[in-house]
Amino acid sequence: MNEVSALAQARHDQFGRRVAARLDTATAGLPRDISERLRAAREQALAHRKAPALQPAHPVTSTGNGQAALRGPDRISPWQRIAMALPLVALLAGLVAIQLVQDDRRAREVAEVDAALLTDDLPPAAWADPGFVQFLKSGR
Repeated sequence: MNEVSALAQARHDQFGRRVAARLDTATAGLPRDISERLRAAREQALAHRKAPALQPAHPVTSTGNGQAALRGPDRISPWQRIAMALPLVALLAGLVAIQLVQDDRRAREVAEVDAALLTDDLPPAAWADPGFVQFLKSGR
């Protein structure tokens, strides 16, 4: 029940209470048989009054081992299925995009190192020589 209908129901109940209070004060001077018939009519009206239908949003079911579980709607529309799958698709697209960006960055770094080695004054074979690497580590 939304707020508007709840407010309307509260106003109806308040109006009913005011009418009942006025009728109670007006029936004080009536003869006993008429007041008894009015009382019986009120009880009959209350017995036929519609009780508000209260239903849980999702039915509660028993799992059999003393636990309760909420059960969702039985049928899911195609739009609801798409709405449920959309975050997963977005996550997968994001992961693929991150992987592509990282692969591109690594390729550029390797290309920079290769370009620096090929444009250096030393031949690439010097870098593979263990003595030259030792010479570089000694700092001379």
